[in-house]
Amino acid sequence: MIKIGSNYLSLQNTSVEAFIQTAYDLRLDIVDFHQRAFTSTDPEYLRNVKLLCLRYGLPIGYIGVSGLFTGTETQRQEHTQRCKDAIDLAASLGAPIIRVFCATVPEKNADGEDAWPAMISGYREVADYAATKGIAVGLQNHPSTGDEMLSIRRETDRKNFTFIMDTGQWIGSPGSSPRGETDPDIDFYHFMEQTAPYAMYVRTKFYKIESGREEWLDYERIAGILKSVNYNGCISIVYEGQREDRIEQVRLAANYLRQLLADN
Repeated sequence: MIKIGSNYLSLQNTSVEAFIQTAYDLRLDIVDFHQRAFTSTDPEYLRNVKLLCLRYGLPIGYIGVSGLFTGTETQRQEHTQRCKDAIDLAASLGAPIIRVFCATVPEKNADGEDAWPAMISGYREVADYAATKGIAVGLQNHPSTGDEMLSIRRETDRKNFTFIMDTGQWIGSPGSSPRGETDPDIDFYHFMEQTAPYAMYVRTKFYKIESGREEWLDYERIAGILKSVNYNGCISIVYEGQREDRIEQVRLAANYLRQLLADN
């Protein structure tokens, strides 16, 4: 059965504890966090967060990391350490996966090296460290194409290296630049078709859902893509709209997804 939850960033400017309470009140199935959400890495604090999730029956799906394996060697090493810190955090909280970004890769890094090999090396190092903790590494398109995602998966070549498919952050999609516009020459839904068979987690972006139906993305088509590959994992709502009543927007998004996936 597909599990529908929400990402911490959907609510913004709230505490981890308040977010967990809201997720419970909305009858969500799962929660996920960015590593910056936590005010401390003190073991007692993390135990209390984990226990609160257990009390409310809300597993923690993943821990997100921002940044890329690009820039100078020092910057890449700093990002590698952030990823390893997130892996340690995920292991402490019982989250099975961390999220890392994939984006348009520059031809050269700041130190003159080719960017692609250095990026693959970074993904491999992080995946190898994650494997020692029993954690998976999920690559999120942010933004990229389906071919790029498949190439990175193939070249990284680690069993615990997988995908977190984001519905709104493909090249040509309305979540990318320019915001709210779709490139008519790019079928970013095809990118989802390419990567859905390998997705371990799905992030569903919502931008304009106040009517009860998302207006920027075709979720009927997206639901069909997920059903076609018998997706049975977690779906995380990420609200990035402008409405102040963000809790209500998450509720609307959850209801909408449940309706679309009711026969799954």
